[in-house]
Amino acid sequence: MKILVSNDDGVNALGIKTLSRVLSEFAEVVTVAPDRNRSGASHSLTLEVPLRVDKLDETGFYSVKGTPTDCVHWAVNHLLEPDPDLVVAGINHGANLGDDVLYSGTVAAATEGRHMGLPAVAVSLCGDRHFESAAHYAGLLVRALLRAPLASDQILNVNVPDLPLTEIRGIKVTRLGNRHRSEGVLREFDPRGKPIYWIGPPGAKQDAGEGTDFDAVERGFVSITPLTIDMTAHGRMAALNDWIKEVE
Repeated sequence: MKILVSNDDGVNALGIKTLSRVLSEFAEVVTVAPDRNRSGASHSLTLEVPLRVDKLDETGFYSVKGTPTDCVHWAVNHLLEPDPDLVVAGINHGANLGDDVLYSGTVAAATEGRHMGLPAVAVSLCGDRHFESAAHYAGLLVRALLRAPLASDQILNVNVPDLPLTEIRGIKVTRLGNRHRSEGVLREFDPRGKPIYWIGPPGAKQDAGEGTDFDAVERGFVSITPLTIDMTAHGRMAALNDWIKEVE
């Protein structure tokens, strides 16, 4: 089995090194990731400047001066022949719960793999300590996909509580929760007195009840949410057709 690993925290992040090491125990792993932290890059591609790629060592780590989506796109279309069997993104330094999936470069890396017809998994640790716990569950799920593949029209978004492995209570299949509106932009001034702005932190949990990814992680379970690329609101199409008739 050949696995392409990527992330948005950068090629030197502890999460991606831990993930690549664990997956290498039972598969051929090629790791292609941004040269620096690109958290929040979402599904952006670099189109106006060329990508620069460096092979870091003989262990299959490549550094790309670009986005997480660039990394997967380049690896599948140029580096790897034949295609990898699976794309695994992570281990993200921090949760990707609810609305986070819209902004996450880690989820975007997995989504790009799915967009290219490959099974894909995004793995996040809801903290910054117990990466071995997240890597254990990543390995468990990848092995399960090898034994019993799922339909490839989905991305598995996996969030692991930041707990020792012995304290994690199991796995829950969940839906995305959501947050309140994000907090305001922070205004400061540079040394010349000109204003600069920082994007504020995400909003507090809003829909975090039973069945959501927020609730599962809060209770010590690994959350797995199936995501799809098709963003069509199929249930709203009939009402929209009726509305259009009124407009016309």
